[in-house]
Amino acid sequence: MTFLRTNIEITLPKLLVALLIILPVAACNPTKYVADGDVLLSKNNLVIEKSNANLPAAVSMGAMKPYIKQLPNKRIFGSRFHLGIYNLSDIDKERGFNGWLRKIGEEPVIFDSIAATRSKDQLESYLGSKGYFKAVVDEKVVIAKKEAEVFYNIVPGKPYTIKDIRYEIEDSMLYSLVIIDTMNCAIERGMIYDVDLLQQERLRLERFIRDVGYYSFSTEDIFYRVDSSLANRQVNIYYVVSRKTTIDDQGKIGYSSHRMYRVRDVYVFPEFDPKGALTGGEQYTRSFDTVYYKGAYFITPPGRQLIKPEVIKQSIYILPGSLFSVTNTDQTQSHLADLKNHRLINVAYTDEGDSNRNDSGEGILDCVIQLTPMVRQSFTVELEGTNSGGNLGGALNLIYQNKSLFQGAENFTIKLKGAYETLTERVTGFRNSQQYGFESTLRLPKFLIPFPFKEGFIRKHDPKTVLQAGYNFQKMPVYTRTVANMTIGYSWKGNRFNSHMLNPLGIDVVNLPYISPSFKERIDTSSYLAYSYRDVMILGGNYSFVFNNQMIQKSKDYWFVRLGFDAAGNLLALTYNLANAPKDDDTYRLFNQPFAQYVKGEADISYHRKLNEASTVVYRAFTGIGWPYGNSRAMPFEEQYFGGGANDIRAWMVRTLGPGSYEVTDTSFINQTADIKLEANVEYRFKLFWILEGALFVDAGNIWTFREDTDRPGAQFKLNKFIDDIAVGTGMGLRFDIKFVLLRADFGLKLRDPQISKGTKWIPLSRPYNMRDDFTMVFGIGYPF
Repeated sequence: MTFLRTNIEITLPKLLVALLIILPVAACNPTKYVADGDVLLSKNNLVIEKSNANLPAAVSMGAMKPYIKQLPNKRIFGSRFHLGIYNLSDIDKERGFNGWLRKIGEEPVIFDSIAATRSKDQLESYLGSKGYFKAVVDEKVVIAKKEAEVFYNIVPGKPYTIKDIRYEIEDSMLYSLVIIDTMNCAIERGMIYDVDLLQQERLRLERFIRDVGYYSFSTEDIFYRVDSSLANRQVNIYYVVSRKTTIDDQGKIGYSSHRMYRVRDVYVFPEFDPKGALTGGEQYTRSFDTVYYKGAYFITPPGRQLIKPEVIKQSIYILPGSLFSVTNTDQTQSHLADLKNHRLINVAYTDEGDSNRNDSGEGILDCVIQLTPMVRQSFTVELEGTNSGGNLGGALNLIYQNKSLFQGAENFTIKLKGAYETLTERVTGFRNSQQYGFESTLRLPKFLIPFPFKEGFIRKHDPKTVLQAGYNFQKMPVYTRTVANMTIGYSWKGNRFNSHMLNPLGIDVVNLPYISPSFKERIDTSSYLAYSYRDVMILGGNYSFVFNNQMIQKSKDYWFVRLGFDAAGNLLALTYNLANAPKDDDTYRLFNQPFAQYVKGEADISYHRKLNEASTVVYRAFTGIGWPYGNSRAMPFEEQYFGGGANDIRAWMVRTLGPGSYEVTDTSFINQTADIKLEANVEYRFKLFWILEGALFVDAGNIWTFREDTDRPGAQFKLNKFIDDIAVGTGMGLRFDIKFVLLRADFGLKLRDPQISKGTKWIPLSRPYNMRDDFTMVFGIGYPF
């Protein structure tokens, strides 16, 4: 295994160096396959007149770039790498290696003057839609060495602003409703005219009107007339809400007032079969049973009931006798999907027509909800790669899942797991760890608490109860550990961007039945490590908040934020203190086992910025602080922080960095942990070819102890010196995207080592590089963050 590791460490750096050489060489003749008479599109430039440099965000460079119709070849670090790969091929040979090069590369983008003119027109049209009615865009093409650089010179001028908004409500039924809603109008006097804002206002008003019963109302019934003939670059907006357009049997167009609609009945098909309905026609449901439950008719096949009606009913917000509401419809669709028991969900309405009106003249709707169930039970065998702190391995999982354990959409999963991982160490090379155990989870579609929650909260936040239990046996090279755990938790949505998870009660029982004598002798020299590797009970709770707008902005920049807070042992310690209970070895014990007492907070924030189709920059910062006190002299081992590894400071092997400036003297088994962690990362990711992606990164950070550790001098966090303890590493990496998993190899180089005690800690200015200690190869699964 050591030979294999050495081979990998030698081969991958050479591959990375080769790529760096190919980048400029491959692009040295970009016009190799540009025919005579054609020119290569080199670059597009947006040049805004200096007097208009401070434009609003709606007409910024980034907002206008999508309106350029022809884009040049992709660049990585200024090099047209993909074009270079294409040019490395022999154009006269279609198959084999040359065909593969052209497939993974990118053919030259030939400048198209028609596309440039279209881009000019699109830019002018866009600026006009943003209120710059008299904007002028002029394209200029500069050609040199068969390459064309296009300059779009933009003179926006001054924008038109809205002088007045005048409502024209043609439908008397809607007049008072629209007038009351004007306070929520997104258009205001004095604002710059903006077509997109007008369209957003149309959608907002449409939803508002449909939410109060106007089922057939649509944005087609809202339009604007704009009078731009005023002086001083001003416009008047005529906000028109029209009557309903009708066409009779003879094709004659007429107009009528919009009608409110009320729901008459709700029909639910919990086990709807689209294929059976399509082939069976009207006969499909004739033999079905019908049950009326709290305002809804449940129509099911005879003798079958996968989910109880009351469970489905609590996710339905459409009530008989209520006015039609698009919000209630959307909430019903969303909450039924959150039950995770149906692969197809269709919420539809049937209009009973003009002949069926109630006494108030309102239209009548019947709501039909068709639910196509998933397979209720499943058993799967799963092979997976594991990556615990940079230690690669594999696992075999046997998984049983029941999506409605008690016919209440309770999602139950039990996983039997066996795992094997390699532990990479500087001196010993590879050793292994083994894990065996089970994990079980039961998710209930409600809060399991002794007091009721308001219905409004349930509708808005979709609460769930999560019960978890598990047992894990870990056989490490120098110790054996068992962990039994049980947790009661609650999760709910804040809005479409964030979610919450609260575990008010969790218990972990950690036992170490075996520690090798040599390792015990080693850790006994440090009070911190001695208290880390011992039997302990963790009884407490935690809360986490997650913000992620990636799904909302799929092709744009996005943020990921995770905040967490843990606390353990405080109520137990308070109880023992009040009872004046005796201590054993200065520690309170529960069931003859010491319990941990600590508080811990974490913040993990990352920002993903998409530069172009080929490259992305990710910025990330992490802060974690654990404070052991009272019944604990150190944080439990499971709650401690470590530095180095595939998802950390990658120039250091896992658990070899820190704490602080402490210098490890015994390298036979390095496993440094501590209570505090600070980390910052910047990674530039770029697509190369085929399944291969590349990355350049800079990592910085370290770990520290909360209290002074006399056996590890320099390990304690101090405000006046922690900056001097920051480790800095850089490097490059390769990612292999094989669809179902992304494999990663990162080659790290130390730049600043806090263990250097004399002179500067920046290695290039302090001493020569050492291949053994200053260069690191780490492997991972998935992106590091």
